[in-house]
Amino acid sequence: MSDPTRPKGPKIIAVANQKGGVGKTTTAINLAAALVEEGERVLVVDLDPQGNASTGLGIDVEDRALTTYDLLLDDAELSDVILSTEKQGMWIIPATVDLSSADIELISNEKRSFLLHDALRQPAIDAYELDYILIDCPPSLNLLTVNAMIAAHSVLIPLQSEFFALEGLSQLMLTVREVRQTANPKLRIEGVVLTMFDARNNLSQQVEQDARDNLGNLVFDTKIPRNVRVSEAPSFAQPVLDYDPTSKGAEAYRELAREVLAKQMKIAA
Repeated sequence: MSDPTRPKGPKIIAVANQKGGVGKTTTAINLAAALVEEGERVLVVDLDPQGNASTGLGIDVEDRALTTYDLLLDDAELSDVILSTEKQGMWIIPATVDLSSADIELISNEKRSFLLHDALRQPAIDAYELDYILIDCPPSLNLLTVNAMIAAHSVLIPLQSEFFALEGLSQLMLTVREVRQTANPKLRIEGVVLTMFDARNNLSQQVEQDARDNLGNLVFDTKIPRNVRVSEAPSFAQPVLDYDPTSKGAEAYRELAREVLAKQMKIAA
């Protein structure tokens, strides 16, 4: 039974796309940074065994003593796995390659699909006074991604502005529908954001048109441009908003954050 005296928990968004290289991790860390700039308190959960979100936010591998693996499989305390980042108001639960074996190890666990859901709703999370939790999902529709969708209130889908971009989307939508029917009836699509968009490129414009024709209002107005500063930022272990605050990429993620916040206010109203 839920405790009516507990504060309302943070909004949880899973950033997911089973296709790799679509800007999923880039979107997770830069949207988080942009939300922080808007005054929100944000936790990033790195659920990808590659650990790129952790690296992109400046967490060295040797500093990842406890990770999402320990949170899911070893019942680690939240306070032990949540690390501060250099950006005030932003925290991360890091990941390492250990997480790659989690799918196999989770199979024998009766609550395997709800482990992240339960972990992120422990009373200990209240101390951080979070507004948002962004989950960076692995590039596959595996048990980790299902955990993220069951834990989340919504799914944000980065869609690369390239040929065949929409092809894999149907499988992702199907998975969202299945999770809705079986485990998380309130799960919704936060939106689809076009990434690596080049306005000079006819193909980018065609992908946008197809996406809007097929998905309508689910597609965010904001488009994330193909921008060298966005690509460079992770190698400096920073969000692009810190690496080059005035770049087109940084401005685009600020716009996306404002769209996400506006949508949230509309739902709350």
